[in-house]
Amino acid sequence: MTLDDCRRFYAEEIRLAANINSAAVIDAFGTVPRENFLGSGPWKVASADLGLGATMYIETKDADPRNLYHNVPVALDAARDLNNGQPGTLAKWIDALDLKSGDRVFHLGCGVGYYTAIIAEVVGAAGQVLASEVDADLAARAKKNLAEWRNVTVQSGDGASLDPGECDAILINAGVTHPHRMWLKRLRQGGRLVLPLTVAMGMGMGANLGKGAMVKITRGPGGFSSQVVTFVAIYSCTSMRDPQLEKALGKALSTMALLKMKSARLDPHELTDTCLFHGSDFCLSAAEVGGRAAA
Repeated sequence: MTLDDCRRFYAEEIRLAANINSAAVIDAFGTVPRENFLGSGPWKVASADLGLGATMYIETKDADPRNLYHNVPVALDAARDLNNGQPGTLAKWIDALDLKSGDRVFHLGCGVGYYTAIIAEVVGAAGQVLASEVDADLAARAKKNLAEWRNVTVQSGDGASLDPGECDAILINAGVTHPHRMWLKRLRQGGRLVLPLTVAMGMGMGANLGKGAMVKITRGPGGFSSQVVTFVAIYSCTSMRDPQLEKALGKALSTMALLKMKSARLDPHELTDTCLFHGSDFCLSAAEVGGRAAA
């Protein structure tokens, strides 16, 4: 198989494994050269999760870039258990953004920029992508890797402190206990926010890892609708974690109540039986947008 053949097979593998709806997302996975983002080979490929926040890596037999075109994470820094992510998983989140040509997107936690490039391909030259990465070394790599995508800007630093401006879509690629109000306010009408709401996994190697649910929040004329996209295990965004909200989130996750969500509320209100994850200025609710909860 040629390298182009491998990319196309890889894209189709992702389409089937993750049930991707967007043809543009699949085309992007079949086009963007993954090897240009992961450094020189041989590469270390994640083969198994040991269940303790650690991953087993196996080195590819050589530096043939065809080794990278499988639905597996590839190490960026194996010593830190830091990898490029599961392509099918990230594809599912990107697919949930419902991107269109010309959209403006904010991508927090862009790593070395591979999935940012996928987003940039989908929104096209008429679109714009603002990416941020808190790890300075990864941000520097992302800037270099994404230089040919003129519709992408990369910022180094804590993306939670960055005002992204008005956006059609926002992807948060680090675990939080709640959405930043600014992210919600910066969504245009019809805008989509996809983010991981997580609770800490524990001490040791998984101390900065969280588990929870990837949630999609959409801004409509009557308010914000919400739904679960996937379950998730991911590194945390340390500046967007509230200990009290984490307790409430943990309960909503353990009881599976979060699966009943239909809306997100920003207005102050008393706790009611439709509140699934209730904070002082944010609530995920079983009530329909502007209406009552379904029976």
